[in-house]
Amino acid sequence: MTAPLLPDVDVMRDARPTGWERLRDAWMQDPARLRLLSWLAPTLIVLLAAVLRIVGLGHPHTLVFDETYYVKDAWSLWTQGYEGSWRTGANDLFAKGDTSALQDTAAFVVHPPLGKWLIALGIAAFGPGSSFGWRIATALIGTLNVLVVYLIAKELTRSITVASLAALFLAVDGLGIVLSRIGLLDGILTFFLLLGFLFLLYDRRRTMPRLQDRAFHERGDEPTLWGRVLWRRPWLLATGIALGAACAIKWSGVYVLAAAGIYVVVTDALARRRAGIALWPTDAAFRQGPISFLALVPASGVVYVASWTGWFVTNGGYDRHVTDNVLTSWFKYHSDILAFHVGLTSSHPYASPAWQWPLLLRPTAFWVGGQDAPCFGTDHCIGTITSIPNPLIWYLGVAAAVYLLVRFVRGLIRRTPMPWSYAIPLVGLAGTYLPWLAFPERTIFQFYTVVMAPLLILALVLALRDIAGRPSDDRHRRQAGQRTVLVIVVLIGLLSAFWYPLWIGLPVPWWFWQAHNWMLSWI
Repeated sequence: MTAPLLPDVDVMRDARPTGWERLRDAWMQDPARLRLLSWLAPTLIVLLAAVLRIVGLGHPHTLVFDETYYVKDAWSLWTQGYEGSWRTGANDLFAKGDTSALQDTAAFVVHPPLGKWLIALGIAAFGPGSSFGWRIATALIGTLNVLVVYLIAKELTRSITVASLAALFLAVDGLGIVLSRIGLLDGILTFFLLLGFLFLLYDRRRTMPRLQDRAFHERGDEPTLWGRVLWRRPWLLATGIALGAACAIKWSGVYVLAAAGIYVVVTDALARRRAGIALWPTDAAFRQGPISFLALVPASGVVYVASWTGWFVTNGGYDRHVTDNVLTSWFKYHSDILAFHVGLTSSHPYASPAWQWPLLLRPTAFWVGGQDAPCFGTDHCIGTITSIPNPLIWYLGVAAAVYLLVRFVRGLIRRTPMPWSYAIPLVGLAGTYLPWLAFPERTIFQFYTVVMAPLLILALVLALRDIAGRPSDDRHRRQAGQRTVLVIVVLIGLLSAFWYPLWIGLPVPWWFWQAHNWMLSWI
């Protein structure tokens, strides 16, 4: 008699969930627990981010790096409606709350006003003599960046776990912390760029099913020449508003606006191809494309122009009366700004061309001091504020971006399905990094990568999700992957704790500071 077939013990063992999967399923299968986790996880992480960014925010009580421009310009905007010039010694007076060094004469400034208006809100609330007030706007916006990254990752993956990891990494990363604790524009720029990406994802969720459903519902399963033109795209309009605000902070937002427009056309085209539309490239580019342009670009332009209201309604702004027509004067001013940006090649000890950024060769030292403060029983102390990110997050993020790009290109060549979620980090990095490579002689800095850091983190968590394994993988593969992810998370936390004193300017012993100089160029 033939023995009955018994199930393969190894297969049964491999099919069993891991400990982490059992814990996850216990939460996910209970609707009440799932609802609790869906708001508790981001709330706790955002609170952690707020503590790391706001506690001790007033230190140091001096204008740090380019705060000498943006903080004083913010106060000038608040009181005069335009950026005025300041007399010699203004920094020391301003730190004491004395703004008498502000003059009526206009200053030539090279960035749009919106970011400085937001900084001005904190100064108006706490007074010009409060260094806490100089920075509270950037701290709050930097905290919101963590929440927006959570929402983006949740939209990309539909996973609370992956979204929580993305938010946690940004919450403890040095670039995000430092640029939230000083009154510069780049952290504010990051917020509006991230908001634009979030709204772009909401538009994708809303429009992709409609494109396909309409094509199949009205025309059956046969290919058709033309698809539906969508006029009502409120989230695309919101994307335009957010990216217009980014452009009104720094002109580099224009690159991301262009990348977003290309993304919209390409995803519309691919959706039409899936819907069976015969002329899907031209349908997306020449029929839907102009409508999408009208939803995206004019809204950006309106926000940008509106940010200059103070310049328009006052008489003292730079170049305000260089011609008899206010618009031609405004265009003349913009021409001068463009010439400045293109021709900015002055030397700076912390300048770092864009090709160095992925290697993290030359971070910016924003402030050095604290030598007179006692620390841990030694007199030889130093306090610094450095733009070095968490090194593990940074280098793993760069590696993850390369991994996503390789998989994406390989999928295109082989015409195999690939996760659509890979596109957003890659499109975002293309818009925030590649344009800077075209200006190798321009004076730029490593801390500009604060706008790239959330996108690298998104790439990292997508790669970690692949490392952790999928339900179709065997149990041993999933266990090994999940343990690897856990080790990485723990190491990231330990490195952030190790670096945190150098991100907030705490006085530390000389030997402790030297232990952070992993490269000579980091000094």
